Amino acid sequence: MIKCGVIIFPGSNCDQDLIEVLENITQTKVVKIWHKDTDLQECTHIFLPGGFSYGDYLRSGAIAKLSPVMEAVKIHANNGGFVMGICNGFQILCEAGLLPGALLHNTNRQFICSNVYIKAVNSSSLSKNIDTSKALKIPIAHGEGNYYADEATLASLETNKQIIFKYTDEKGAVNEGANPNGSIKNIAGICNKEKNVFGMMPHPERASSNVLFNTDGLHIFESIFALNYA
Repeated sequence: MIKCGVIIFPGSNCDQDLIEVLENITQTKVVKIWHKDTDLQECTHIFLPGGFSYGDYLRSGAIAKLSPVMEAVKIHANNGGFVMGICNGFQILCEAGLLPGALLHNTNRQFICSNVYIKAVNSSSLSKNIDTSKALKIPIAHGEGNYYADEATLASLETNKQIIFKYTDEKGAVNEGANPNGSIKNIAGICNKEKNVFGMMPHPERASSNVLFNTDGLHIFESIFALNYA
């Protein structure tokens, strides 16, 4: 049975939005896990929500990676359990070494809050139930969403099909004009080699309800829950 744990750090502010979608729209069981806890309560799926953990001091996610709960999250991931980080959660996963690369300041040095388009760029694991020909409209809200990795890491990401989402225009074309933050190769979301740890900067939980007049993000959650993880 699917049981979701949402990790809450000091400064998390998207946790309740995520819980609302998981509980009331995807109809999954959810528990809140405080960052000082070390018991994941037998959750099958762990989510790190967006926000400003520890006020984004030092670097976004740099202090949160030291929270006691992160050791349990690493063990869960190493055992094949699913872990997803959204926005600040993605930054934390990169800082913790659970995902490669880093999130730098947006190239315009400004906080960006807007709707953007992304597209699943392969049919591997996490995105296999998502139409790779369709651009999904998903909101972003970040100041450090510029994904960076060195050439060797990028080559590995491409070889292992770890690049899950790229920023596109409304028609699904990957181009410089559709890149909101300067992310290398328009990368919006990646996973680890084992395909059970996933991070993305856009907020699918803010695009998963008819109340918000956008359900494109729901495709992402449905694709995740259609897969089996340890």
